[in-house]
Amino acid sequence: MKLFIISNRLPVKVTMKSQDELELERSEGGLATGLSSLDSKYEKHWIGWPGINPKKKVTEDVVKRMLAEYNYHPVFLTNTQYNNYYEGYSNSTLWPLCHYFYSYLQQKRKFWDAYREVNALFCEKVLQLVDDDSMVWVQDYQLMLLPQMLRVRKPNMRIGYFHHIPFPSYELLRVLLERKELLTGLLGADLVAFHTHDYMRHFINAVEHCLHKEFNINEIKIDDRAVHVEALPMGINYELYKKASASNDVKESIANVRQQLTDKKVILSVDRLDYSKGLLHRLVGFEIFLQQHPEYHGKVTLAMIVVPSRDKVEKYAEMKHKIDERISVINGKYAAIGWTPICYYYHSFPFNDLVAMYALADVALVTPLRDGMNLVAKEYVAVKQQQKGVLILSELAGAAVELSDAIIITPNATDEIANAIYTALEMPEEEQQRRMSLMQQIISEQTVGKWADDFMEEWLKVVRRNQMLHSKYLSDSVLGTVVNQYNKASKRLIMLDYDGTLVGFKNRAMDAYPTPEVLEVLTSLCSDPSNTVVINSGRDRANLDAWLGNIEGLKMAAEHGACYKDDNQWVDTVKSVDWDPNILKTIKTFVVKTPGSWLEKKTTSLAWHYREVDSWMGLLRSRQLAESLYPQCSADGLQILNGNKVIEIKPNEYSKGTELERMLANDNYNFVMVIGDDVTDESMFRSTPKFGISIKVGAMSNDAKLCISRQKDVIPFLTQLYNHK
Repeated sequence: MKLFIISNRLPVKVTMKSQDELELERSEGGLATGLSSLDSKYEKHWIGWPGINPKKKVTEDVVKRMLAEYNYHPVFLTNTQYNNYYEGYSNSTLWPLCHYFYSYLQQKRKFWDAYREVNALFCEKVLQLVDDDSMVWVQDYQLMLLPQMLRVRKPNMRIGYFHHIPFPSYELLRVLLERKELLTGLLGADLVAFHTHDYMRHFINAVEHCLHKEFNINEIKIDDRAVHVEALPMGINYELYKKASASNDVKESIANVRQQLTDKKVILSVDRLDYSKGLLHRLVGFEIFLQQHPEYHGKVTLAMIVVPSRDKVEKYAEMKHKIDERISVINGKYAAIGWTPICYYYHSFPFNDLVAMYALADVALVTPLRDGMNLVAKEYVAVKQQQKGVLILSELAGAAVELSDAIIITPNATDEIANAIYTALEMPEEEQQRRMSLMQQIISEQTVGKWADDFMEEWLKVVRRNQMLHSKYLSDSVLGTVVNQYNKASKRLIMLDYDGTLVGFKNRAMDAYPTPEVLEVLTSLCSDPSNTVVINSGRDRANLDAWLGNIEGLKMAAEHGACYKDDNQWVDTVKSVDWDPNILKTIKTFVVKTPGSWLEKKTTSLAWHYREVDSWMGLLRSRQLAESLYPQCSADGLQILNGNKVIEIKPNEYSKGTELERMLANDNYNFVMVIGDDVTDESMFRSTPKFGISIKVGAMSNDAKLCISRQKDVIPFLTQLYNHK
């Protein structure tokens, strides 16, 4: 099986060594490391930008040949495309929005045009290379449109997506002009995953608000397939960092660093230059600590490593200037002979030197203002084997969900940072080791390899589920089988739901009257003496009679089987219900506080409708109402049904299923077919005999044998039954 990893950049960078010579620099980032550990049953390929924009076709060919050896496939971009797509839309629009720096957001038409254009180029490259057995795993915010672009071109493609940065709340996302296109783009995947449940929840909330689609817990139905959303925290290569400090190279680096820092307590800060990392807040917090605790002057040093990043961009250059200035002020104010409060390193560190810094640091100060995960925190914990050390961690870093034994702080509260530093330095060694051991246990299990394996396992489950669901759809071959069974049968029972099955849902329930096509189909089916046709609906008898009562031979059951019409007479299955005043009061309370909702009182059931309510509010109120009603309904032997934009309450002893069972007991049928669309029809599906045909309209059902994906296809399907005779 081929696995194609699609990311903005390849795990190698092509550089021009000389005028005529190219070379590759390998990247050892967490993503490349994690995906390299996947089971060998996958033939791994990687598609991405190679880090160079060749100006000659011959150079492109050389780059392709160099990369082909590793199954790497380049997507070449012009400088203008890359600048507007990457530095523009990706990092000047999406990055500040996702990290809650709304005031930094730039929305320019050329950025969005380039973003779509580059996503389309990636789409074409994928389509050139994949086959029907390929798995396509799209990585991160630079390619949010790609899953849907691929889905449109190859509907059965297996597509996964992982979002490596925070996903913003709906209230923030709604300021983005292209929010609907981005959300639709992600829903092209089979599985959409995030680092934390918060990001997952924000995404689900945004889809429900912006696209007006509803999730069933973490699953949503899009056309004829299911999309799952999951939280899968990314880890590190734990064994690599665990063993590294014992190597001779790292021991040598430790000795060199210790010589520079002498015997001072070391507080370590490691980040790339970015406004989301909280670097200035960190410096202010350290300065407050020095002000409040003069006893630590000359005894503690903040080793601050800042990796250069986009420092030619105005915002970043301005931030670097402020960092440089603040460090100068602090060092100028507090430095003494033999002691510099802050040792500042504005460059990246080789692996061995970085591990040496982790090993030496008494405290790691990791306080981003917003971070998708933050692997620095996990790397520090992994290195501290049998050593003391304290991790101070921002509550707004994704890693805080797992590393709860760190000192968790609010990153923009500089007093908290100062207090946390003091707490860390004063923490007994036994307590340090206890906390470190608990965190090491977690990250030793939740490694980057496990993250990749977990994603693949979850993804394959969704793929298999969709394959199973596809097998239920009423294809031409399955339709032919149904028609053949229909033609051979001499005694047929056809039981049909009404709303959502024969007619589409309307905002006003009384607007869902039968169309001429519905009346024609029912009349034609009833005209065949071999057919017994039953409308099995949740509507009341008066409504059904008014709309369908003139169709000769049509049988009807109303209010979920509470009564039925036989030989032009209505028969009550149960007596009318004397409703508990508390139940009525509760529902009326929800009607008042949920504008657009209304209460329908039937003979034997109550229905709270919320089709005209905002989707998020309607879902919230429906859950609240069901929870409020449950104790009283349970005590009174009443059932709560959560239908399509309606909560219904009825006695337990009857259902649409009991009506089907009554009909089956009255005669011997050799063809039974039932069709319905929501949870109220599940009892009907379960009561269908083994030889019968049960069909769910819309979303799949575990209890129905087949599925018709759209309500508007039901009438043509029924028409084909009697037209093929």
